[in-house]
Formats: sequence, structure tokens, C-alpha cells
Amino acid sequence: MKKSLLGAATALALIAGPAAAQTVLTANIEPATTWVRNFNPFNQTSARQSTLDFIYEPLVVFNRFDGNKPVFRLAESFKLSDDLKSIEFKLRPNLKWSDGKPLTATDVKFTYDYLKKFPALDFVSIWTFITGVDAVDGETVRFTLANPSSLAAEQLAQLPIVPEHVWKDIAEPVTFANETPVGSGPLTEIPRFTGQTYDQCRNPHYWDAATLKVDCVRFPQLADNNQILTATASGTLDWGVSFIPDIENVYVAKDPEHFHFWYSPSSMVAFLFNQETANENNRKAFNDVKFRRAASMALDRGTMVDVAGYGYPTLNEDPAGMGELYKSWVDPSVAADFGKYGKYDADAAKALLDEAGYADKDGDGFRDNPDGSKISFSIIVPSSWTDWIDTVTIAVEGLQAVGLDAKIETPEEAVWTGNLINGTFDAAINSLPASASPYYPYKRAFSASDKGKTRFTSQRWFNPDVEALLTEFTQTADPAKQKEAMNKAQRIVAENMPMIPVFNNPNWYQYNTKRFKGWATAENPFVNPSITRNNPARLLHLLALEPVK
Repeated sequence: MKKSLLGAATALALIAGPAAAQTVLTANIEPATTWVRNFNPFNQTSARQSTLDFIYEPLVVFNRFDGNKPVFRLAESFKLSDDLKSIEFKLRPNLKWSDGKPLTATDVKFTYDYLKKFPALDFVSIWTFITGVDAVDGETVRFTLANPSSLAAEQLAQLPIVPEHVWKDIAEPVTFANETPVGSGPLTEIPRFTGQTYDQCRNPHYWDAATLKVDCVRFPQLADNNQILTATASGTLDWGVSFIPDIENVYVAKDPEHFHFWYSPSSMVAFLFNQETANENNRKAFNDVKFRRAASMALDRGTMVDVAGYGYPTLNEDPAGMGELYKSWVDPSVAADFGKYGKYDADAAKALLDEAGYADKDGDGFRDNPDGSKISFSIIVPSSWTDWIDTVTIAVEGLQAVGLDAKIETPEEAVWTGNLINGTFDAAINSLPASASPYYPYKRAFSASDKGKTRFTSQRWFNPDVEALLTEFTQTADPAKQKEAMNKAQRIVAENMPMIPVFNNPNWYQYNTKRFKGWATAENPFVNPSITRNNPARLLHLLALEPVK
């Protein structure tokens, strides 16, 4: 603990250094032991999490907290064809990159063509979704879709647009660190970057400069929740996104007038097994749905929520992963048929393992595979995420209690992310970002074309019927038909249980009103307030903030 507090004190001293501009907002965005200067917007592991949205503005942001309403950014409009087979985006006139050069439809076309040329950059597999992109004129871009889709705009807006004049000459774009980025968003300039803190400041050519009232955002290096707690409770941070135990007493009570938090249901947290390498000795069981169901029933979700999460998360016992967040999409018949596998029942877990032939054959106290080979696995969790470490610890205790040789491993977050993407792990705790509908988490988790590109496919379970149903979902704008497709998809997922949901995280969000105002609150929930990189609406939140005078 002393070491953590010493590190926090060092970080806080750096934060207190001279400001690069008059209004500097200090934010916690990601735990790390040191910063690496990487602003490659296509990099999913080592790039700074302030890159998307703040340096590279999207075409449009869909505001989940406002009925998924489109908020136009680089684009001023889009038009989907009547047959849902193509879509046109109209860019704002006179857009510029941060170096002053024009931003046109040619840059948009270049970006998408670039991802076709370098598919390793395409972290949403957009070229399985489109078949072509054309610059109709300087401000209009037309996309031809692989299949009719009512969700085309939302799919296409997930990718950053990059300047052709910078990226066309990059020989190795996958490993390109982009240390001095040229972008389109509100905060493109990096006047200070050290291993302990960096400042990201105002774009001199930002099209919406009149709305932006924050000159710089400062990101201090805070290694774990203990250091984050120190910075938060001291009032140093203006905008926070972390787990804080007993937040009313350790944070709010220190300055009730200015220190606040607001937690709303968000990403689904689940345990998973790496099914791609399940034929390798200790992983043989991972492809057996009875083993996965038994593992699920060994997890004490209530204790995870109440003890590890201090009661902040929302219990999720839905084997299809819907839970409270997507309760309007839940098919009750699915819960009736498979719901028991999402509930804690150690005795039922033992009985199912016995039935499936998992017994202790070598006398070491743990169950082995039916053929006698050993079952032993580690569950990976980021070393800085203390609430998740406690969650995994509870899981390991439950799994061991039913006879499974489970352990915990705590790599740094970047290593954990890389392992999930590369498939170099046994088991893990992971999450799926919250969206307007369950289509998006299902699309992220179960699209074979995304394997090895993001951490969301890390369980490596793919089902052609689920993928076909997700395509069917997008090919209609009729809510009843979308619901029918999702009912079928969730039944397949629940039956196979490729992930083991345990709870939905709160939308971790702390804010300090002493220096800035305009924050989203429970009373004024105009936008998702999280500053994490999985939330493009953080851009809208930044633009709503202004200094207190």
C-alpha cells in the first residue's frame, strides 16, 4: 500500500506542474505503470485510450442515452437508400485537419480503402460489411453494402477517419506509433508527453471550436485503483472512470458540494474459456457445454456483486447475456429452458460434472478429463483492476470447491488485452460494451471475421446460425422482425453458453464540479458520461463542459 501511495504522490506532483493552457481538465482514462507515446487509432492494445474521438472525430455519434439519436460530427447528414443496400454521408463544408490541410471525402474513401489494403487495421471487419466506397464529390461519400442493413450508419461510424496525406506513405501502419498525430477532433496537440503524464490540447483548426471550452485534458499515469483513489479523493481529478470502494465515505464525504458520482448499468462482465485451443490437454473440457454450464453454476454471483463490487454492479444470471440492460429483448422461454445454468448452485455443478465424467482420477483432489488427462487452468485479470481481481478470486474459490483446479493470473492491462486478442490464455474475465440493443455485443462477440482483432471475440466461439440471424436483424427496420431474429439468436447462445455472465458493471463515473460544470448527472442524463474508449459519446460530454468562473 505504501508503494502505491508513493507512486500516486509522484504522479500528483507531476499533475501540479505548469499548465500548457489556461483551462486544463485532469482525467483518469486508463491504469498504467507508464505511458507509451502511441496515437495510432487502429491499435487496440498499446495506443493511448484518448486517441479515438478526441484526436479522430467520428462521422457521427449515436447517443444511447437519448434514444440512440444521431449527433452529427464530421458528417452533417446521412441518407440510407430505400433498399438498404447503400448509404451516403455528407461531410460538413470546409473541414480541416489539425495541420490546416482540407479534410474531404477523398480522406474518407482513402481510410476505408486503406483498411482493405491492410486488414490487420480493420478492428471492426468493415470489409465484411461493405463492398465498395466512392467519393461522389468533395463532401459526399457513398458506401455499397454487402447486405441490406438498417444499421449501416452505426456500423460505419465506428472507424476513425485518417488523413491521406499522412498515412499514404506509412510503410508499416500496423506498428506505426503516430507519435505526432494529425487529426480532426477537438484535442489533437500533444505539447507534453512523459512516462508519468501527458497533455492533449486544442486542435487549432477544429470545426466546432466555439463549442469547445476546455483547452487541454491532462492524463496522469496512475497504476492501479489505489493510486486512482488517492488522486480522486484528493480532488486532483476532474473526470474519473474507476472502481472506488465505499465511494460515499472515501470520496463524496470529503467534499459533498463538489465530489459526485453517477452509476448506471453498463457493460456485461463474463467469464470465458478459450475454446480455440480446447483440444490441448488441460483445455479439453472447454469445448464441452456441460463443463461450461457446471463452471457457471459454481460462480457465486451475489458475493461478486456485494463483496467485490460493493453492491454497485447489477446481477446478471442470464445465460444469453441479456440481463437488466436488455430486459426488453429477453425471451422468457429461453430463461425457462436454460436459466438454471446461470444461477449459483454448487451442488448442481458437482452433479453435472459427475454426470459428464469429470472425476478425480489421479487422487490430487481435483477433477480430471474423462480420459484421465489433467484439467488445470488460470483465469487472467488485469493487475490494476482490484474489483475484478476480487471477483476472480471469488470465482476461483467456487471452481475449486466443485473440484476444478483453477488459479488466478494478474498481467498488466495491455498484456491481458493482447492475450485475449491473440488467444494466448486459458480462461479470463472480460466485458462487452453496452449498446442501444443486444445486436452490437452479439456482433462484437460472435463474428468470426473479428477473431484476433479485438478482445471481444476472445472466447473464440462462432456459430453460423447466430451470424446469419445477426445479418437478418440488420436487413429489416421492423422492430417485430428484429425481435424475432434476436429471440432465435439468444436461444442458441444460451444453449451453448460460450460466455458466462455474472453481472453488468456500472458505468463507472466520478466528477468534480469545483473547476468545471456541465457534467451529465442522474438528474440530467443527456449522454453516457464515461470517458472510456468504448464510449464515442464521451466527445459530446467533453463539449458540454466549461470552466467554473
